[in-house]
Amino acid sequence: MNTTAFVLFCIIVAITLYVTYWAAKRTRTTTDFYAAGRSIRGWQNGIAIAGDYMSAASFLGIAGLIALFGYDGFLYSVGWLVAYLVVLLIVAEPLRNSGRYTIADMLAYRMKAKPVRSAAALSTLAISTFYMIAQLVGAGGIIKLLLGIDYEWSIIIIGVLMILYVAFGGMLATTWVQIVKAVLLMTGTILLSILVLANYNFSLVNMFNEVSAKYGQEFLEPGLQYDNPLDNISLGIALLAGTAGLPHILIRFYTVPSAREARISVVWAMFIIGAFYIMTTFLGFGAALLVGQENITAADKAGNMAAPLLAEALGGNLFLAFISAVAFATILAVVAGLVISAAGAFAHDFYSNVLRGGKATEAEQMRVAKIASVGVGVVSIILALVAKDMNVAFLVALAFAVASSANLPVILFTLFWKRFNTSGAVWGILSGLIGSVVLVLISPNFMGDDAIFPLNNPAILSVPIGFLGACLGTLLSKEPESEQKFPELYVRSNTGIGAE
Repeated sequence: MNTTAFVLFCIIVAITLYVTYWAAKRTRTTTDFYAAGRSIRGWQNGIAIAGDYMSAASFLGIAGLIALFGYDGFLYSVGWLVAYLVVLLIVAEPLRNSGRYTIADMLAYRMKAKPVRSAAALSTLAISTFYMIAQLVGAGGIIKLLLGIDYEWSIIIIGVLMILYVAFGGMLATTWVQIVKAVLLMTGTILLSILVLANYNFSLVNMFNEVSAKYGQEFLEPGLQYDNPLDNISLGIALLAGTAGLPHILIRFYTVPSAREARISVVWAMFIIGAFYIMTTFLGFGAALLVGQENITAADKAGNMAAPLLAEALGGNLFLAFISAVAFATILAVVAGLVISAAGAFAHDFYSNVLRGGKATEAEQMRVAKIASVGVGVVSIILALVAKDMNVAFLVALAFAVASSANLPVILFTLFWKRFNTSGAVWGILSGLIGSVVLVLISPNFMGDDAIFPLNNPAILSVPIGFLGACLGTLLSKEPESEQKFPELYVRSNTGIGAE
């Protein structure tokens, strides 16, 4: 066991548990629990969004992909950053103005509440579960490698912590855990980048010349990982459209007091995330040069240990321990965000508004939300233990495919298409959800060389299926009530009048 890493892990756990204790005393109402009492400032929310978004897949995964596949790995960095333009220009402001706690609040304003909330809750639970299993499986492997703790115990420790954060501290605790994590992650990434560039006299030309000399010019060109151009296009669509449909990102806009603060938070998030993804280039190519691809794949076949190994090569055991602790904080913050979005979907959308018809008391809603948090956490722990040897890449691909195919078409049509109705929303969510799940199950991610669908990411086909389902469902049915409510929603989405 790396004793220094263990001490740093314990310090991070202690800080986050103190934050939870502090937040628990301030979480009294459902607005406090789901939206931190709408008390988060724009810049704070921007840092928290960055903390929520920069997952283990970003920090560990992209560095590894760039180290092993060069240019193709960098596509993830570009896609995930540019995706925030879709969020900024189309989704953030109207979503903040139109809803209260979840995506379904906005949809249900125009539509029949029960079918729409049920479908939206199903989609949110599916996305959050796929994403969370991927995070937990990755976390189990990393902690086992770094601390020598068994995979099973690693999963249980992280699972128990994420349940504590959400069940007791709600969105306020989750927000501040994400802010702490974002500061730690940016500090670690900046230090690593400076140390890498120092080896090449702070010259990018020198660094890329070294890369070209060691691995050949093709390492800096597309085609090493994805030799099929359609795979690149499909991945790009999933990353661009998927972010604007991820529930755990979108619910963060309900924590700020106004739409103006929501826009400010996206701008802050874009600057932080942009800087981070630029630095993943230094981490990835630095690891390829200073650690070597053989050593990276020896530690982990998928390349997930590239950043920690680079830290060890540049700063010894202490820096390795710090970067490992940052990776641990990264996973804690992201899974907490996923738990609260899944718990909100079940407790607020399904229980309070579908089963109880909107008649649940404040105390009852709080109780169910906390029980749902524990339930979601326990189910995720069990699924992560079962998925121990599974390739987590397809789970992340699945989460983004479902978000882009099931959620985004329905969000866009609700906001901008007057004719759109309940049937269209339900058809859109279900066709996007089922289409993307089926396509991933018959893709190379799951079936290997026997795949029926040839692409690793299904978005190129599943996103049109989601839009088509939403269009057909709308055109094959009539619902004058939803058309009549469109002007009201239009005014509300642009001004915020009546949202509360």
